[in-house]
Amino acid sequence: MKRILSFFLLSFVLINTLAQIPAGYYNPATGLTGAPLKTALKTIIENGHIDHGYDGLWSGYNTTDRDYFYENDGTVLDMYSENPAGTDPYNFTPGIKKCGNYVNEGDCYNREHVIPQSLFSSASPMVADIHFIRPTDGKVNGKRSNFPYGKVGNNVSYTSQNNSKLGTSVSPGYSGTVFEPIDAFKGDVARMIFYFVTRYEAKLSGFTSGGMLGGSTFPGLQPWALQQYLEWHIMDPVSPEEIARNNASYTYQGNRNPFIDHPEYAAQIWGTPVLDTTPPTSATNVVANNPTSNSVALNWTAATDNIGVASYEIYANSVLKATVSGSLTSTVVTNLSSSTAYNFYIIAKDAAGNPSPQSNIATETTLAGQPGGNTSCGTENFDNIPASDSGYSTRTWTNNNIIWTATDARTDQTISGKAITIRDGSLTSSSISGGVKSLSVKAQLKFGGSSGNLNVQINGVTVGTIAYSSTAPTAAITIDNINVSGDVIIKIVNPITTNRVAIDDLSWTCFNSLGTSDVKKEKSEFSIYPNPVRNNELFVKGENLSKIVKAEIYDLSGKLIEVIFNPFKNSNKISLKGLTKGNYILKTDRFSTKFIVE
Repeated sequence: MKRILSFFLLSFVLINTLAQIPAGYYNPATGLTGAPLKTALKTIIENGHIDHGYDGLWSGYNTTDRDYFYENDGTVLDMYSENPAGTDPYNFTPGIKKCGNYVNEGDCYNREHVIPQSLFSSASPMVADIHFIRPTDGKVNGKRSNFPYGKVGNNVSYTSQNNSKLGTSVSPGYSGTVFEPIDAFKGDVARMIFYFVTRYEAKLSGFTSGGMLGGSTFPGLQPWALQQYLEWHIMDPVSPEEIARNNASYTYQGNRNPFIDHPEYAAQIWGTPVLDTTPPTSATNVVANNPTSNSVALNWTAATDNIGVASYEIYANSVLKATVSGSLTSTVVTNLSSSTAYNFYIIAKDAAGNPSPQSNIATETTLAGQPGGNTSCGTENFDNIPASDSGYSTRTWTNNNIIWTATDARTDQTISGKAITIRDGSLTSSSISGGVKSLSVKAQLKFGGSSGNLNVQINGVTVGTIAYSSTAPTAAITIDNINVSGDVIIKIVNPITTNRVAIDDLSWTCFNSLGTSDVKKEKSEFSIYPNPVRNNELFVKGENLSKIVKAEIYDLSGKLIEVIFNPFKNSNKISLKGLTKGNYILKTDRFSTKFIVE
């Protein structure tokens, strides 16, 4: 819920009282309901609408979108960065840092069309209508793109610094990608959308749906979208901030949002939404098995719900350890301590967030951890690289008896100290003894471009990625549980050829596969089952499956059949539907193995 106006806002309130609802403004709508009420409101808010043009929005925002409600500091009120319960991650001063180019959150703010302008071909007057165009962070705006607003489930592809999310929808009736604002602004978004489909109802048939708009004047929205936004309208009532914005918008543009002035109009037009208040049943028959030193496999019988189970929350010793999709009935719980007894239970949730009763408890003890194998093997601080040079070429140097080769590299950049900067190339070591258990490195984007990841390979197999951005790292990023023994070659590859990435403070720890004592060899490696595959499902057993970034399936001729990103994020199985009988190779960034499909 949004905060109540403080005493210090009185002057702002007095200014806005000058633009309150004019007497008789909504008289033509009196006594109407349903589609006639919606059309009457359309006529009311169409009259007096002054189009100030797209660039006029910047001046409009000086009065419509100022923060006199949270920090009360007069900065731009951005629903994608505002933190109603604490300090904002960043702020924008009106008129300063208008987009422009951006790389990170906080770089600049721009004009966010709550109804994407691509749906109406950026035509006027829609493209400049301040009632549904808000000033928001450029980076988050770009991530939202032209996706509809909806409720995001466990499959989240992006989270902003104020916890707005982009991901797969769990709004009933829609399974595409959606953007979910924080709770404090869900009602705002809903009422802006209601305004749009009312003000422009006569034009809707010529607009693109975008997964949300209807193709006729009534109801004006897709059924799933209407249900979701009516729920948000009820959940997040009209706030003082919205009332002040509506008044300022009226002064600027000459018309009002009727769903802020009269929230009851929504129910009078579209009816009262049926809210889901029925929780799912409990998951049953929870079983814990296949322990490793840091993971335990769980499987269970699915819960049921009157609409549908959206997710399962997995608890170990009363601590939430994972959340998985409601379509799954198994998972591997990772990041556990070795030689520790765990009590596991599950809570099912539906799309409305209703929790089930607790499931039965399943108990399992993790195995003993691997002794030894965690001593430092080597470091590379790049002090011995060739002299500073801004050109790109192959660079070679020796440090601690290791020969390093960097291709398409320059030597004039720094992070902690000297660093090697790779463009369209890689950094490769000579053969190193002692194996690799974990590897740490710093990386930083130089000279513009977009954030990305470096690929780390051990003996030609990708074992993980190192994220980088234009911000100088204060600590190295570590890839753990690489667990390759014997002689190794370390290779760090820059896969984005337009980015120039500096590398510094590389180090790694040893791994000796002989030091496993009471841990069986197969417990610390990856295995697949069943093999041959008969039911289109291939299961993988091993530690830290969720860290595997990519899986590829090849036939024996070397032809790439399928690529799956984050294949084990929610379960330990891969669906093989569509594969004909034959022999195949499964290759991931941790292992490669053959399997047969029957």
